[in-house]
Amino acid sequence: MLFLFVLAFSACKKKDPHAEETVVFKPEPISPEDTINYPNALITTLNRKNKWVDSVFRRMTPDERITQLMMIEVFSNQGPEHEEDVKLLIRRYKVGGLIFFQGGPIRQARMTNRLQAVSKIPLWIGMDAENGIGMRMDSAMQYPLPMLLGAINNDSLIYQMGAEMAFEFKRLGMHLNFAPVVDVNNNPKNPIISYRAFGENKDDVSSKSLAQMLGMQDNGIIATAKHFPGHGDTEVDSHYDLPVIPYGRNRLDSLELHPFRHLIQSGVGGIMVGHIHLPKLDSTANLPATLSKPIVTGILKNELRYAGLIFTDAMVMKGVTKYFEPGEAEVMALEAGNDVLERLVNVPKALNAIKAAIRQGRLSQKEIDRRCKKVLAAKYWVGLNKYKPIELDSLYRDLHAPHAHEMLRRLSEGSLTLLQNKRKMIPLEKKKRRKVASLAVGGNKTTFFQKQIKTQLATQDFFLPRKSTKKEQEKLRKELLKYDLLLISIYGPSIRPSNNLGFTPEERALVNELIRKKRSVVVLFDNAYTLNRFEDIHQATALLVGYQQLPAVQAAAARMLMGEIQPQGKLPVTVNANFKYGDGL
Repeated sequence: MLFLFVLAFSACKKKDPHAEETVVFKPEPISPEDTINYPNALITTLNRKNKWVDSVFRRMTPDERITQLMMIEVFSNQGPEHEEDVKLLIRRYKVGGLIFFQGGPIRQARMTNRLQAVSKIPLWIGMDAENGIGMRMDSAMQYPLPMLLGAINNDSLIYQMGAEMAFEFKRLGMHLNFAPVVDVNNNPKNPIISYRAFGENKDDVSSKSLAQMLGMQDNGIIATAKHFPGHGDTEVDSHYDLPVIPYGRNRLDSLELHPFRHLIQSGVGGIMVGHIHLPKLDSTANLPATLSKPIVTGILKNELRYAGLIFTDAMVMKGVTKYFEPGEAEVMALEAGNDVLERLVNVPKALNAIKAAIRQGRLSQKEIDRRCKKVLAAKYWVGLNKYKPIELDSLYRDLHAPHAHEMLRRLSEGSLTLLQNKRKMIPLEKKKRRKVASLAVGGNKTTFFQKQIKTQLATQDFFLPRKSTKKEQEKLRKELLKYDLLLISIYGPSIRPSNNLGFTPEERALVNELIRKKRSVVVLFDNAYTLNRFEDIHQATALLVGYQQLPAVQAAAARMLMGEIQPQGKLPVTVNANFKYGDGL
């Protein structure tokens, strides 16, 4: 976390009642030639001599230069005690930045202002917001996740989404997004990447992640490509254990590294290294790539000649902590070549271990200083040399602008993927004597899709909730078999896509039976891979994939079924022999 930096101009502003008294840091004036305004100048800025950086650096102690490389987690929904703990780390240890997680926009903005007010140097603030700030906080726009974007044939829409995300970040006083995900998800059993990836095709992943990256960086927010050297072909979640990838350089060069190369050549500001073990690249037992010098320095820095910011994945994850102690892990991460340590288990323990490593010659203060200046240069690029508190007036309204909703509508409509349309069932015709049932699988009350379709088609709503009884299932079965046409919409257990939908074998069997016996239009509002959960889904009369249950997607699906819009999406992954990459009518 970075402290304070309420500059001299703050004397002209109204005093923030939440601000704490602190010594004001006054850097040397900046000359015009120090300012870089052209797009994608971040890499240049990180490696150029800078008067503001030098003036700030000269006033830092050796310990502060170490802690400038640390970013700690913060929650705006955990109350005053948590905030005081964060302030303590800022005041005592002068950490460099914050990573915000759950909370709300107004609460986060107020908390950010209070935390910046106690920091000696302005804090840079990041968030894991792969699909916008709504991924982490309530009362905010939630944009589509990468799998849905992977189905879109218009990458300019993805660029616009990146630009909207950048606007929201800047409005909330944030500077760094740990996105895009550039993993090529070529393993359907991957429990952690899956729908977080743009797809299984390396060229699609490259072009779409580039569009998102440029949308953010063209508008002043640092993008971070992750998870180097590629987390797409794992069956273990690195939050809970250390995944092992058995492949060597030939495979990585032909697949996983392709998007990273593409974004490096295009000036991506940051790259996050994943907690994945690649024994053919570094045979050290149980060593995640994050702590591997042959991978971070050897491949990323020396071979790929990457000169941007290198971040560790969260140091609290089991992919690191299962085999390496806090403190030693951070030392090894710096030895490997990382610039920034993210989400540390214990800041004082890490600081003491790094200082000891410098005394022992494992690390050099000179190298720490170089990375510290690199972080300060990034802060300069995002405008923290002219730090201002967040304006709270109209914040909620600004984060829900009409143009953002319009962009979300276009993304949703452009992604819908029609996989089957037997007998030209779509668009649906309004037939007076046809009885139509609308079944929400996974719902227990009328869904947004059901409401939208009912405005144009006479339907009767039914529900198959999770954990339904056999008696309830049999009653529903008998009732639905009376209808001429079934609209079956399938939902996962939460707003985020899932990997298995959470239905019992009996519930899935009922859906399969209905699909076999009746004319049916099936719409999946979840992870495309979950098509595999219904073995007879390929027998549906029509099948539409919406990828997520966002209201905008449900509204778009209803419009498509009624013929108001045409299908445009293509399946970004291979699901099975019936539904392959690139399919879409």
